[in-house]
Amino acid sequence: MTRTKKFIYNTIATALLQIVNMAVGFILPKIMLVYYGSEINGLVSSITQFITYFSLVEAGLSSAAIYALYKPLADNDHKAISAVVTAAKRFYTLSGYIFVSLTAALAIIYPMFIKTEMLTAIEVGILVLILGVSGALDFFTLSKYRALLTADQKTYIISVASIAYIVLNLIITVVLAKLSVNIVVLKGVALCSVFLRTAILAIYVRIKYSYVNYKEPPNNKALDKRWDALFLQVLGTVQNATPVVLTTFLTTLKTVSVYTIFNMVLSGLNGLLSIFTSGLNASFGEVLAKKQTEVLHKAYRDFEFTYYYMIAVIYSVAFLCIMSFVGIYTKNVRDANYNVPLYGILFVMNGLFYNIKTPQGMLVGSAGLYKETRWQTMAQAIIGIVFGTVLGIWFGLAGIMIGLILSNLYRDIDLIFFIPKYVTKLSPVETVGRVVRMFAVIGIVIVSAKFFPIQAENYFQWAVYAFVAMLYAMSVSIILALIFDRREFNSVLFRIKGMVGGKKK
Repeated sequence: MTRTKKFIYNTIATALLQIVNMAVGFILPKIMLVYYGSEINGLVSSITQFITYFSLVEAGLSSAAIYALYKPLADNDHKAISAVVTAAKRFYTLSGYIFVSLTAALAIIYPMFIKTEMLTAIEVGILVLILGVSGALDFFTLSKYRALLTADQKTYIISVASIAYIVLNLIITVVLAKLSVNIVVLKGVALCSVFLRTAILAIYVRIKYSYVNYKEPPNNKALDKRWDALFLQVLGTVQNATPVVLTTFLTTLKTVSVYTIFNMVLSGLNGLLSIFTSGLNASFGEVLAKKQTEVLHKAYRDFEFTYYYMIAVIYSVAFLCIMSFVGIYTKNVRDANYNVPLYGILFVMNGLFYNIKTPQGMLVGSAGLYKETRWQTMAQAIIGIVFGTVLGIWFGLAGIMIGLILSNLYRDIDLIFFIPKYVTKLSPVETVGRVVRMFAVIGIVIVSAKFFPIQAENYFQWAVYAFVAMLYAMSVSIILALIFDRREFNSVLFRIKGMVGGKKK
């Protein structure tokens, strides 16, 4: 199967997954707010993010395993593939035991610091254990399959399995919530859905990768990069978990719920963008492994061009529409204040700066440059934690978000100059120019929208306004692309025509 065909499969499956994720991502918080209130919604989000931190015991193993599998998969070396998978399996099992121990410790300690009138301390502890089981199952069963499928550019299989799991989880949650079942019992029953995902992946891998021998002597040396990949793992965890952790200790559980609702919108936007990046990490990894320099230059230019104009369109619409959406979504919720425009601006800014570095960050993983970027990654994590804490004490959730924005801004600048020097050998001026034009699109759209203020009382009106705003943003992007990036614009059009016409790239 060609890279282009795999990309098409991955893109379609990821698109379906993100559509499901977005739909469920909007439905579940609403269910929590309506049937259990902002405090329980904040409690569940807080516990989930603490457990996310424990995933660090994986210590970059997933990234290292995926990178180690690029070459043997490209060479169709079954023995080498088995050796890497066997080594990964052993490390995942050890990490799983550590994860379980940390989750058990959290179940004991967390109720001592978090007080809620909705649940007893024992119920909170049990809820921690239940929410941690899914992560534990990932270590013992799912992870080795995910690494193999990702490295082989078959993330569409993971997407299909995840869709089945998410839909079943949603059905169970909605039914039990309407029956007013205790939140602890609800989460416990909904946990059963995770076994469906694991079963689908296990069956597929056993059929399609029957040559994998789990008794093959493990190639532990192939996973040496796991310790360097740890720093990228830290970065991802800090980015996702720090806001909720800081908000938990510096504010209230209701403020955590406010964060969750705003972050839900941004997660949906990131889900849209991930549709177009799914599988590309492995695809670029294959190109780098084969040392196809010209292919790398052309593909990377096209991707960077496309991605920056996409986030220009998506985030310009987000700036205009986020507050009206949150207002409609929380219309009947009275136990917390969700109408804070400053939060909307800061959340969208953080999402924008987080995504600017995506093209460069992708190549860090594709090239296995974990050690070479560890100190920069650690600097970003420290900036986010320190500034988030200090500003959070003074300004609450707004200060925490400013800290995250500063950390992403630093990393954007660093990677824009690092990747051209060590990977692509292209001029960073090209990237800087595209980023400037991205901001130009956003600025033009936002300024123009002042003459057409949004007035939406329901989801339909909101969707119409958002759609019109998107068309306008796309028009502005195309005009600037034709003026400043005509070469890449024509190249991307040629690729699209090739995909539609079935040509191989």
